Amino acid sequence: MTQKHAVSPTTAPAPYGGGHYSPGIVCGDFVFTSGQGPIVPGTGEVAHGSIAEQTQLTIDNLDAVLTAAGSGLDRIVKATVFLADLADWQVVNAVWAERIGGLPPARTAVQATLLAGMGVEIDVIALA
Repeated sequence: MTQKHAVSPTTAPAPYGGGHYSPGIVCGDFVFTSGQGPIVPGTGEVAHGSIAEQTQLTIDNLDAVLTAAGSGLDRIVKATVFLADLADWQVVNAVWAERIGGLPPARTAVQATLLAGMGVEIDVIALA
């Protein structure tokens, strides 16, 4: 049986609201992240800037979890993007394209009601 272990870097936000989940799990050859949003590491506060700024911080938080797991943004194979407003898709997509290099991963985008007024939340699966 493949072992799994949690990834909880201090450079990424702690589970929001004291939630019972891990920011990331490494299992076999893959890293699975919990949804990351525009949460400021250290304070746990939601950054209420523009959707571009929220997306940048969200990707920074994903990068921190992936890096702690020995992976990186360039190793993402699948992403799910949750948006509070689908009208923000073009901006989120533009920031994503700037930050995620190499072969674009498989990706799904959906509109959702997000916690604490966040505009974006993203979870990914990446190669470990």
